[in-house]
Amino acid sequence: MKIIPEIAAAQSEIQALRRWLHAHPELGFEETQTSELVAKTLEEYGVEVHRGLGRTGVVGVLRGGQGERSIGLRADMDALPMHEVNTFAHRSIYDGKMHACGHDGHMAMLLGAARHLAKTRDFDGAVVFIFSPAEENGSGAKVMVDEGLFSKFPVDAVFGLHNWPSMAVNTFGVRPGPILAGSANFDIRITGVGAHAAFPHNGKDPILTGAQIVTALQGIITRNKKPLDTAVLSVAQFHGGEASNVIPDFVTLAGTVRAFNNETLDLIVSRMRTIVEHTATAQECQAECKISRCPPTVNTPDETRFAVGVMKSIVGEASVDADSEPVLGAEDFSYMLEARPGTFAFLGAGNGDHREPGHGAGPCVLHNTSYDFNDEILALGSTYWVELARRWLAQPTP
Repeated sequence: MKIIPEIAAAQSEIQALRRWLHAHPELGFEETQTSELVAKTLEEYGVEVHRGLGRTGVVGVLRGGQGERSIGLRADMDALPMHEVNTFAHRSIYDGKMHACGHDGHMAMLLGAARHLAKTRDFDGAVVFIFSPAEENGSGAKVMVDEGLFSKFPVDAVFGLHNWPSMAVNTFGVRPGPILAGSANFDIRITGVGAHAAFPHNGKDPILTGAQIVTALQGIITRNKKPLDTAVLSVAQFHGGEASNVIPDFVTLAGTVRAFNNETLDLIVSRMRTIVEHTATAQECQAECKISRCPPTVNTPDETRFAVGVMKSIVGEASVDADSEPVLGAEDFSYMLEARPGTFAFLGAGNGDHREPGHGAGPCVLHNTSYDFNDEILALGSTYWVELARRWLAQPTP
């Protein structure tokens, strides 16, 4: 494995940044401390810094030589609304907030790359470091794009990287085409007429209506969608009532849909609205269905081939899966890939053996209260970013 020696020597500095970020998590669009640390650190490195794009987003621009090519490198910043059960020294100091997806590590790796590139300036063109907010609610990247990210900071391509605990340490996984699903998160409110549970004929039962909707929605997956088009629809919440002898006035349902193309998502969302509306009408209830969308993350072929070449040059061909299995998780980096060509990849983080004493009893998987980022892969992540930028910018101008 070919880690850049200067980056390996800076491991303790990069790790310290990561652990500070882990201890000070902030939720989407609330990343004020986080973005200030990122911005000040970039400024200390000599990077041109722009604050406030996407509310709390940060963009750094570093130029070298006279080249006209440019590349965007992105890290996400927000934490999750979870209570961390770890007790080691760098655990979250904020109850109910936790870096349980590794965004602390993603920021640290990109800052490590910015540090090295700023010191060496051994590239020809512009590197745009993108620190985006609110990935977990699927909208931070969209806000940045909508506010002119790529018109203000033009790039020829944009790249993303995510740690992946189910993969061996120091390996990469990537593929052309869809690598992460698009999502449609839904909230359904069914309003009926409350009544005494012993006299249900005096009311309009939203619980019965909701139960019928839950069952009917699964028919979309089994009877409306093409069997070869992968998709999942999960109702994850069903809330209603406060007493065992009272039919409530309303219930709420919530869940998510995942699919690898927008056409399948469009079909499912359309059928959902029809089923919710007409099932409620049949039971003399009213229903409101709110849906928020995030497109699938689709890697472009040329940029993926280029990234694979960089990965293999660092870790060797055997440690790069260039046809990685797509994942039904969702990522708002998809909005950036809709606007520019590029690639999103996974960096293997191991099974959790790296965790220090004081970690929780749960597994070291994403969105788990016992999770902690594997600091062993920090130098590799930074090296990948540096080599990707150098080699991308060294290509002839198209």
